[in-house]
Amino acid sequence: MRSTCQHAQIKSVHNGSNLHNGTHLLRCGKPAFRNHSQNGEPAPRRHAGPRKTLVLAQAATAEAVLQKADLHEDLKKALRSVKPKLLIDGEFVDAAGGETFPTEDPRTGDVLLDVAEAQERDVDRAVQAARKAFDHGPWPRMSGRERGLLIYKLADLMEEHLLELATLESLDNGKPLSVAKSSDLPEAIEHLRYFAGWADKIHGLTIPTAGKMQAHTYREPLGVVGQIIPWNFPILMQAWKLGPALAAGNTIVMKVAEQTPLSALRVGELALEAGIPPGVLNIIPGSGSVAGAALAKHKGVDKIAFTGSTEVGKIIMKQAAENVVPVTLELGGKSPFVVCPDADLDAAVECAHQALFFNMGQCCTAGSRTFVHESIYDEFVKRAVKRAAEKAVGDPFDESTEQGPQVSKEQFEKILSYIDKGQQEGAKLEYGGKRIGDKGYYVEPTVFSNVTDEMSIAKDEIFGPVQSILKWSTIGEVLERANATEYGLAAGVFTQNLNWATTLSRGLKAGTIWVNTWNTFDAGVPFGGYKLSGIGREHGEAALSHYTQTKSVYQPLEEPLNWNM
Repeated sequence: MRSTCQHAQIKSVHNGSNLHNGTHLLRCGKPAFRNHSQNGEPAPRRHAGPRKTLVLAQAATAEAVLQKADLHEDLKKALRSVKPKLLIDGEFVDAAGGETFPTEDPRTGDVLLDVAEAQERDVDRAVQAARKAFDHGPWPRMSGRERGLLIYKLADLMEEHLLELATLESLDNGKPLSVAKSSDLPEAIEHLRYFAGWADKIHGLTIPTAGKMQAHTYREPLGVVGQIIPWNFPILMQAWKLGPALAAGNTIVMKVAEQTPLSALRVGELALEAGIPPGVLNIIPGSGSVAGAALAKHKGVDKIAFTGSTEVGKIIMKQAAENVVPVTLELGGKSPFVVCPDADLDAAVECAHQALFFNMGQCCTAGSRTFVHESIYDEFVKRAVKRAAEKAVGDPFDESTEQGPQVSKEQFEKILSYIDKGQQEGAKLEYGGKRIGDKGYYVEPTVFSNVTDEMSIAKDEIFGPVQSILKWSTIGEVLERANATEYGLAAGVFTQNLNWATTLSRGLKAGTIWVNTWNTFDAGVPFGGYKLSGIGREHGEAALSHYTQTKSVYQPLEEPLNWNM
């Protein structure tokens, strides 16, 4: 995956390469990625934007909304490519009761489109379609090579429509178009191609036994998979989930966040164009409290995969347990970024900046606790403030923009409330802290110093552009403090000392450790959390293992068994 801060090796702090040993680097911090703390929740929505339910007969048509929208014609063209309905059994259909919800432009708060809103009976329709496609359709019966070729075709079509999909992503989510084009879309396409290559390599084993028996195993698809994806990296999270599930031969019901349904629906249409059979991929936009909950507890689902908040992940785990359904959970984080006294200060400041501020701070892996050694603390803070002040915040369709609006009014207000808490609890506001403009959901890049471990901004996942800089003295101390959290998704170290890098990497309790970089990903390298940051892994063979089950077969090597014995 590509990154956004200057990539550095031990003893070599500026490596401008975009490709390193096959791993995409987003200059430290620009992942094509995930956050992940999102929606799909079966409980009150944690990050949902303001929404309303409209009956189709009362709602404006999509074209009428577009005619009134203050959008450039290229943006209207991208919106017209989307069918704002439910994708069930190969058809775009209305919700059974005609329910819709508005998806907003976070630049202005204006409605972009009204999208069909899945209810419980719509979820049931989608699960039944996926079950029919699995039990009676060609997808799980195809050779792995045939499945792989169709997944490759989907990736090719996404590449062909890259600008259109990136435009939808930016319209829906608020992220800069330059990032969607250079990071989210290429990473999503890469992941699909990676798992397309795996499709004909999923096999069992022949196992020696103690007796005169031959034993071998098959790795078979699980069946119908329910997937719930977040709003912070919609198209990337869609690809992370689709790749291994499709390669293994499963069928899918995907619940997409109501804040960001557009790119996922367009990918669903491209999947049909690629030749993936009807019913294999069903996409249901809707709220977590209704559609997400119905999917998580549905008795016709054989697995649930969820990316989102830890609170909602716990609920989903309980609901899935009622049906003894396995879960994969990629949840929240409060990741520490440890800057050592020998660090190249400019490079460390940039990497820490990108680790936190990338994607408007809406990353589950965000380096939201910046631990800086006391000997360089004051100078680091000074330079961090300068970097934040230089950040280009504005319209995501301006190529110079580094930071766009937050995804929704609710998320915007949550971030501002945490900034208030930080000041009330005694942290020093060094820069930012306010709304930008009077329209849309823009927040100033914000930097706090004199942050202590017990403060809310040091403990809670804010999911916004708020950097908290803490001071440390000894390695033993910083390890204890960095690990004193219920989360364990990611962590980072910035140093030129191999011994420090090794000691801290081994001591930090997190599923991914970055040394002199941040948000660097590779499709083949497992990604997931320790502690309350999740269960299971995305990427690589580890991800495939979550979408298959093992069947063991015994067969005698001599004459058939005497059943009368």
